[in-house]
Amino acid sequence: MTTSDPRKMLSQLKNKPQKLKRFEKYNLPKERKCGRHTAKCTRCGRTGVGGFVGKYGLRYCRCCFRDIATKLGFKKYN
Repeated sequence: MTTSDPRKMLSQLKNKPQKLKRFEKYNLPKERKCGRHTAKCTRCGRTGVGGFVGKYGLRYCRCCFRDIATKLGFKKYN
């Protein structure tokens, strides 16, 4: 599951300054410095779900890695 982008809501509220100020104060997610949600899949945008392959600078979730592993040169053994 991907995370929703709060900038979409900001563009809808740009003509309503009071609601925009309240939205920015209470609803914007804080910036993460460490933890599971700092890692984001470069292909689909998933954050912290199940397995995450960050080794060798790949930064893919497990589903995307399975799709493109053979293209990257990984071999599947029985």
